[in-house]
Amino acid sequence: QSAMLQLAATEIEKEAAAKEVEKQNYLAEHCPPLSLPGSMQELQELCKKLHAKIESVDEERYDTEVKLQKTTKELEDLSQKLFDLRGKFKRPPLRRVRMSADAMLRALLGSKHKVCMDLRANLKQVKKEDTEKEKDLRDVGDWRKNIEEKSGMEGRKKMFEAGE
Repeated sequence: QSAMLQLAATEIEKEAAAKEVEKQNYLAEHCPPLSLPGSMQELQELCKKLHAKIESVDEERYDTEVKLQKTTKELEDLSQKLFDLRGKFKRPPLRRVRMSADAMLRALLGSKHKVCMDLRANLKQVKKEDTEKEKDLRDVGDWRKNIEEKSGMEGRKKMFEAGE
């Protein structure tokens, strides 16, 4: 392990040295060496040249920023138009697809689905006679009316007469 660590350390040092050499070569190519003139006049001319370069770079930067803002504004406008156009057209209604429980499980689970689900088998059977009896009970009327008719002396008299 220590030998591997030493090899790794030497490799890292070699890579760092190679990067430094590459950096020096790049700077030598793209940045000419700075030669400072001795007289004040030449220094002022050098400063003027540097300021002129800085101004030209600033102008380019400003121009690119303006172009970028313009294109982003156009993009926003186009996206808004697209959104507006989408809203104008009526989308067709989706059709309902009837699918049994078995088919749905088969679609979801694939070949794993082996259980057959018959949902109608578990439903309670309803006879028509029961529903007719319930309708008759509902048609009898409101229970409050019956109680109002039987309340008081007149109601008792009617009940007494009906009993005879």
